[in-house]
This record gives sequence, C-alpha cells and structure tokens, in this order.
Amino acid sequence: MQRFRRLIHCSLALSIVVIAAVAIRSQERTPTPEWRYFGGDKAFTRYSPLDQINRDNVKNLRIVWRRPAVSDELTQAFADLRVNAYLRSTPIIIDGRLYTQNAHGLVVAFDGESGKTVWEQELFARTQEEANGAATRGVDYWRGGANNADKRIFAIRGEYLYALNAETGKPVPGFGEQGRASLHFQENQPLAGRFSDTTGPIVVGNVVVVTGNTAGAGDTGTFKKEAAPEDVRGFDAQSGKLLWTFHVVPRPGEFGVDTWGNDSWKIAGDLGAWNPMTADEELGYVFIPLTAPTASAWGVWRPGDNLFADSIVALDAKTGKRVWHFQTVHHNLWEWENVGPAMLGDITVDGRRIKALMQTNKNAFLFVLDRRTGKPVWPIEERPVPQSNVPGERTSPTQPFPTKPPAFDRQGISDADLIDYTPELKAKAREIAKDFVIGPMFTPPSITTEEPGTNRGTLMQPGSWGAANWNTGAFDPETGMYYALSASLPGPSNRAIKKMTNPDATMEYASVGTFPEIDGLPIIKGPYGRITAFNLNTGTQVWTAANGDGPRYHPLLKDLNLPPLGVPNRPAPLLTKTLLFLGEGSNAVSGTPQKDWAWGKKFRAYDKATGNVIWETELPSGTTAGPMTYMLKGKQYIVVAVGARDHPAEYVALALP
Repeated sequence: MQRFRRLIHCSLALSIVVIAAVAIRSQERTPTPEWRYFGGDKAFTRYSPLDQINRDNVKNLRIVWRRPAVSDELTQAFADLRVNAYLRSTPIIIDGRLYTQNAHGLVVAFDGESGKTVWEQELFARTQEEANGAATRGVDYWRGGANNADKRIFAIRGEYLYALNAETGKPVPGFGEQGRASLHFQENQPLAGRFSDTTGPIVVGNVVVVTGNTAGAGDTGTFKKEAAPEDVRGFDAQSGKLLWTFHVVPRPGEFGVDTWGNDSWKIAGDLGAWNPMTADEELGYVFIPLTAPTASAWGVWRPGDNLFADSIVALDAKTGKRVWHFQTVHHNLWEWENVGPAMLGDITVDGRRIKALMQTNKNAFLFVLDRRTGKPVWPIEERPVPQSNVPGERTSPTQPFPTKPPAFDRQGISDADLIDYTPELKAKAREIAKDFVIGPMFTPPSITTEEPGTNRGTLMQPGSWGAANWNTGAFDPETGMYYALSASLPGPSNRAIKKMTNPDATMEYASVGTFPEIDGLPIIKGPYGRITAFNLNTGTQVWTAANGDGPRYHPLLKDLNLPPLGVPNRPAPLLTKTLLFLGEGSNAVSGTPQKDWAWGKKFRAYDKATGNVIWETELPSGTTAGPMTYMLKGKQYIVVAVGARDHPAEYVALALP
C-alpha cells in the first residue's frame, strides 16, 4: 500500500512538472500583443499576434487618421530649417499612448485612437542649430524607481541621450545635465567628430545601450583610412552616468587586437552599428550587428580578419563584456556588412528547442545561431574564395557559408544573370559586362583606370547597398517562419579601386563605384526586390515573391507583358497572425536609386503562407519606416510613417470601419 502511494505521489509530481514545463513552453511561444519596442519587442521580430484585421476583412482597411511629422511652429520660426522627409521612426505604444519622434527628431506623444497630440518635446535651446534634427528608428521606454512610478522615454537627438517624463514630456531632473547625457566620443579618440545616430537606444534592465556614428577626421570620402571607431556604450537609466564602453576595434590586451596587422587598430574606424540592436532580457544580453571598417574596398593597410568588423557580438548588458561573437565576413572588401536587426526567436530543429538568433548580411546570407553561445544551428562552412591580385592585398583564403538556410537573393554574377527580356537587351548587357570582371560571390575588387575599353572593376552582386539592409526580416514566433526582404543591384554595383592622386589621401588606392545600366534599367534581370520565406525549423525555403511592379512598365519593357519585377527599395515589414504587410519604400530613403520604378506608394497585405497578394491600397506617399500595430478599445490599428521628396513626412493610421 505504501509503495502504491509512493507511485501515485511520483506520478502526481511528474504530472505537475510536465504541466509546468508545458506552461513555460506555452509562455515562451505566446507573443505579447503590445508594441513595446520599435521592432515590436526587444527580440525585434516585427510580429504581432493580433488578428482582428485578417485575410477576410483586410479589403475594408481605411485611413482613419493622419498626423503631420513636420512642425509648422518650427518651420515658421526658423526660415532656413532643413526638414528631411525620411521619417525613420516606428512608434511604440504604452497604455494607449503612442511615443515616437517627428521629422525634427523631437519626441512626441499622441493618442492612439485619434492621433491627437498629448505632448511634444521642447527644444533644449531656442536656436536654429538646435531646431535642426532628424528622427532615429525609434525611442524606448523604462519604468523604475520607487514602486515603479518613474516612467521615462529615452531618445537620441543630435549628440545627446534624452530622458523624458513619459506623462509630461519634460526632461527628467537628475539625468545627466538637465535631462540629457552627452554622447560625444571623447575617450582617447582624437579622430572623433560630431556624434550622430540613426538607430535609437535600447533599454535592458536599468542600462540604456547606445551605438551611433562619429564624423571625424577620417570621414572625408574614401581616400582616408584614419577614422574613429564607433564604440558601443551603456548608460545608467536613472542617472545617465556612463557605465561601460565596448571597443569595436580592440585595443592592446583586448581579445581580437591581433587580427589587425600592421598595428592598424590604431587608426581603423567607421566601424560600428548603424542597425537596430536587440536584447534577450532573460539572458541579460544585448546583440550588436557591426559593420565594415574604413573604406573597405582596399584593405592592404589592415591585414588580418579585422575583429569585430562584420561580426554579431553578444554583450552582457550590465557590464558591456563580450559574451561571444561570430564574424560573418573576414577582411571585408565588399562592404557586405551585418545589416538588419539580429532577430531572436525559439525554433525546433530535429526535435531540439533552440533559442535562436537570426542575423542577415548584405551578402544575402542568413546566419542562424544559438543566441546563448553563438554556435551555428546548422554547419557554417569556411570555403575557399577567389583571391585578390591587387599588390599587397591579403584576401582571406576562406569565407563563412551557411549550409542552411539557402541564400535569399542572388550571389555573384554570370552571363545567365544578365537582362534577357529581349535579344537586344541581352546583347547590350553583354557589351557592358565585358568591361568588368565578373565571377562568383567574393570575387575581389580590381584595379581600374576608368578609361573606355579597360577594366572598370569587379561587377558584384549583391551591390554594396546590399541584398539585405536595416529593413530586412520579420519572424513569426508561433510558426518559426522568417521572412527576408531583399534587393538586387540597387547600390554601387561594381567594386573597383583606383590609384589616388589627391595630395591629402592616406589611402594608396580607394573605391570608385558606378551603376552600369541600359537606359535606366539594371544590366541584370529581375526580380529587383523580393520577399523570401524560410521555415527555420527545417532551414528550408518555402516561397519567394516579387515586391511590386518595378520597371515592368519601362519604355523598353512595357509591351512584353512581364510579371512583377520587384522594387529595389528599403520597405520594412509588419507580420501579424495571418498577414504580412509591406510597402514599396520611398525616394526619401537615403541611398535609394532615383528612378520612378524604384519606389512606390502601394501598401500590400500578403498571404504569409504563400506570398500571394491579398489586398493593396495606395498611401499618401512611400513608406519610410517599419509599420506597427496595436489594439485599443476593441479596434486594431496599423500605423506607418510615410514621406517622399515631394511629400512631407507624416504618420498614417489604418483600421477597419
């Protein structure tokens, strides 16, 4: 009898453990319906489980309010004020109130139901210089102090990190100096110039993490190799005190300094994170996607792999100490950088639950790692790549190639990639291509004289603008599906280096880029902008679709009845329980090819299971930031930032009638 009771007791205990484990697993899989960070959550999934707007009723979506992002009061007060239509910010929502930045970079709070202003950040000083500003990708929210009564909005504007009272918009006394902490780089960085940031901060616990850029002595084009590194820093959320600095270019005694030959670590810079950060608050890690170093096409002066360039780095948010890193390109010569946020989510691979991190690179690879350790989920192989014949250049003999998932856009260029919609176009493309070096991915830059009939450099795909960029990616934590957005040949599409004759040059050679075209058409065929869906439980591609018409109505193509060819822009997605929302980007987005077909006003809902377009509408202008969604008083809203060179920036909200 006693033995029987023990068996029952053990069974009950086991049942409780199982139920608890299921509950934990369920909790892990259940995303929050709130949009608390400008990427949706700190994992930056761009996902919401809301489904009031679905495939059956999305056709009824209408614009329910619009609010200007340009201040009439400021433009009238300062006649020479420069206001950029590139509105980068995606709002967050806290207790029914939206917080974001306007086109001047000033934080605004407005009602989520009506779009009406609750408060607007005041200028720190009433001057023309102070009035000039631009939006970052977003703001973040912190709650702490006694009884968690202290509610703050953190934002970056100019050279300062601001802490504002979330209820009033007033600067928080005791934070930095008068509510703001200086972000100017001063720590042993004589090359550092004015600080700037396009990303925005992320709050992890009681630490505000900041990346950002510095325009210094090396920021004078591509002929200077000396520049300031753009280090990552952590600030105390309560006081604004600098807590730690992570050196993106290692210094003597630090891990990785030996990867900078010729003591090049002393002058290497322009290396930082201009893409959104993400955080695992349970682990206490913040994930930093880092870029290529100074004038990357000519690397003779910096032999070695050059850590932490082109690495995803996991930092302990409390201390700033490196936990792990993974370098996606060694000794970068192509400006193929880690772009887009390092998205976080749990996937199940061969029955094993993995806390995954998904990092895109401009080279069209998606690197899937265990975010606890940095170890690849599937093998990432070091494969031999073409080597440089530039005098003194020591190309990395191998580069990392993920075995899963497959690339989400074209890599390298061959004759088969050239535009072939008509025999005449193919012949012209071949005539242009014969002046370039073409080959597989990682074919290195080549020396050019830019004279007719001579080598014009290495024609590369992806271009230096990248297949991926800040806009790439959305992850569905309920299905394990990842959606990659990409573009083909949208940026400088050759990698050529030219002998410098400028007397101020410190680079012996520097990059020159061109856009080989045929009457405004790329010399490769489309699609030029696409969406690719991956099942990350299996590492396989599920579907791919062109995003938008692209140049299908170009005078040379309009009579050919071609399918959609895709828009090579930087639209960011919004993923919901049933739909994928995506615009076509804007000509206000920096780096956009200035062609009518390279952007558009369309905003679409795609079936996320198939890639089919379910619905589309036309917005007042092209999208400039990621859309977001929320539920308020029983109604689901979608808010998106728009703007163009001929249309002022504004926020637009859509909802069902």
